[in-house]
Amino acid sequence: MDSGLYAAYTALRSRTEALDMAAHNLANASTAGFHAGRTSFRGMLADAQGTLESQLGNAVNSQSLLMSHHVSDLQGTIAPTGNTLDVAIRGKGYLAVQTAQGTRYTRDGELQLDKSGTLTTKNGDPVLDKQGAKIQLPAGTITIGTDGSISVSNAEGSAVVSQLGLMDLGVGGAQESATAGLYELGANATATISQETTVQQGALEGANQDTVSGTVQLVEIQRQAEMMQRMLSVFNNDFDKTASEQLAKV
Repeated sequence: MDSGLYAAYTALRSRTEALDMAAHNLANASTAGFHAGRTSFRGMLADAQGTLESQLGNAVNSQSLLMSHHVSDLQGTIAPTGNTLDVAIRGKGYLAVQTAQGTRYTRDGELQLDKSGTLTTKNGDPVLDKQGAKIQLPAGTITIGTDGSISVSNAEGSAVVSQLGLMDLGVGGAQESATAGLYELGANATATISQETTVQQGALEGANQDTVSGTVQLVEIQRQAEMMQRMLSVFNNDFDKTASEQLAKV
């Protein structure tokens, strides 16, 4: 009986964590460059020796635990905007940006220039180049190549003045930070220059989480959580009944 209660409790806990993730994904379905988080789970048997002899025993004693969460690397839909400083990222790379919490990574390519000519995100975080330095641009017409190279044309001529730091965080290396659309490195991950990622000027990547599938997933997980709650209620009522019957015999 105890193992059944523990199984229901851990299943409810894992579904609650998955529900939080699904709700967060759905809330950011319209955020440019947002990549949805995904959860993975594993089962753990209550019997440490692993000697459960029946399928029923396995089903009752199997406890679901949150193993990890990761950021989906599926490509979002790219749509043209016509804005010179907008860049859509193609591939698995990220833009490196400087925040108050340190270097973070984003796929939201809605960029802008501040008063000093520093290239920033729409939230004002400076975008970094391949060497990890802020990108300072002179006045002129800006062209961004597919490799992230930035050229500026003005009365003095045309020249490549910088290059976006397009970073590869590795498999499972991106962990979402507190701010939606910003990611940080996982515990054992390393950021390296991406050789395969390209950018498209005058366009933005949409979120790789669509509203319809996100809503379906949210409802499905919510139903699973409600089922686990009912299971816990059944176990609690059974315990109360057993306790009452045993006390009556004392």
